[in-house]
Amino acid sequence: NPTLMRSRNGLANSVSSHVPVLVKEVLGILNPKHGESFIDATYGAGGHSKAILEKIGKTGKLLALDWNETAAIRCRTDYCIVENFANLPEVMRKFGIKPVDGLLIDLGVSTDELEHSRRGFSFQRDEPLLMTYNDQKTPVRDLLKQLTEKELADVIWKYGEERNSRKIAKAIKLRLRKLAIRTTKELAEVIELIMPRRGKLHPATKTFMALRIYANDELKNLEEVLKNLDKIMAPAGRTAIISFHSLEDRLVKNYFKQWATAGKAELINKKPITPGREEILQNPRSRSAKLRAILFLNPKP
Repeated sequence: NPTLMRSRNGLANSVSSHVPVLVKEVLGILNPKHGESFIDATYGAGGHSKAILEKIGKTGKLLALDWNETAAIRCRTDYCIVENFANLPEVMRKFGIKPVDGLLIDLGVSTDELEHSRRGFSFQRDEPLLMTYNDQKTPVRDLLKQLTEKELADVIWKYGEERNSRKIAKAIKLRLRKLAIRTTKELAEVIELIMPRRGKLHPATKTFMALRIYANDELKNLEEVLKNLDKIMAPAGRTAIISFHSLEDRLVKNYFKQWATAGKAELINKKPITPGREEILQNPRSRSAKLRAILFLNPKP
């Protein structure tokens, strides 16, 4: 199949500051072998894809997806497409891709996305308040105006687990009555005014995370792929998912248990694998990563 291919041209040769998490652990669990077929559903800066390609060799096949057009363009290979992993079954049908031996989904936001996308994922820089991976989604600066105060508070509480969600939502809406909120700096300042900084965690951290998850339908997309894993994975196929948020991890855990209870798969690791001390010191953003994996079984006759 010419669509599901390893790269002939090499991986992205642009300089990237992103450090992929749990690479050794991912390779240990997915155990890529020569000639096998894999999907990296969240290409990002290509770190995991590169490691998988080295294991599956010239006869192996790899398809890489990224919802962010910039990331897919940066890939510079013949195996990257711009697509949301929620649509994997449809993508596979469209291109005639058979169920694969391995699937990796890394739910983290890459360092490149945070630092270089200019899409407003971080309050560390003053950027347009978009927070969307793709231009097809409504930017956060518009969502803040469209949502009612109660709806906004519910979003911040549900997806950010922010205890001061109602207070923050009220402050945002009061600001919008007088002035627009168009940039990350303007939103962060609104939150800082009512929640002075204490300790290492910036008071806007949970709100930014909640708005990003909501704007991109991240939990809905994750649930969509989780419930369709049997359409994606071949018998003895391994799925590994790295999550960074308790709501994500809970979804992965519950769906993996459902597949196992139904007798269609078995858990590779019952408890999540987390980064070791050395990796956390080298890459502090990895500290909340949790890796869970599942092995799909041969269907019973």
